[in-house]
Amino acid sequence: MSSTEHHTAAHVVAYCRVSTASQSVEQQRDQITAAGIVPQRVFIETASGSAGTARPEWEQCADHLRPGDMLVVVALDRLGRSVAEVARIVADLTERGVILRALRESVDTSTSSGRMIVSVMAAVAELELELGRERRAASRAARVARGLPATRPRRLSAADEARLVRLRDQGEPVEELCSIFRVSRSTVMRTLRRHRESAPVAA
Repeated sequence: MSSTEHHTAAHVVAYCRVSTASQSVEQQRDQITAAGIVPQRVFIETASGSAGTARPEWEQCADHLRPGDMLVVVALDRLGRSVAEVARIVADLTERGVILRALRESVDTSTSSGRMIVSVMAAVAELELELGRERRAASRAARVARGLPATRPRRLSAADEARLVRLRDQGEPVEELCSIFRVSRSTVMRTLRRHRESAPVAA
């Protein structure tokens, strides 16, 4: 079955991601096998785990999943590179009717305890975003008190802008984009607006 073909019966799908030289795909696959799980499909991501980096295997994996499928990862941090990103992905999977099993954390969203953990994750992610907003507000206030501009101007490269737009299109919250690219909310919104205005109009 090609990556673009879709299945009808419920599948068990594994997603493995390595982001450093010390990590091993085989170790992740061995842990999944040791848990008695035999996935029908395994998606392997070997790209860097740096923020904003494209993850084509994850995109294919997410597209492949259907309601009733089970997605297996060795740990929740394999799904994303921040608490907010992981929480967003888990919420999306749950909404789509996909069961998630994360072996290290013993998460299984088909159980009440697993769903409770997901709820806690969402709350922690929201707290992380709120703390980030508070830190940025405090930093702006301190700069204004010293007679400096409220924010440090930072120019995004063309590649950064393209990644920012792509992440926003994938559902990344604006506050998380501010944190990832270390820019103000106004810079993020201005970048998104400029790209929308320059995008070709469909015939």
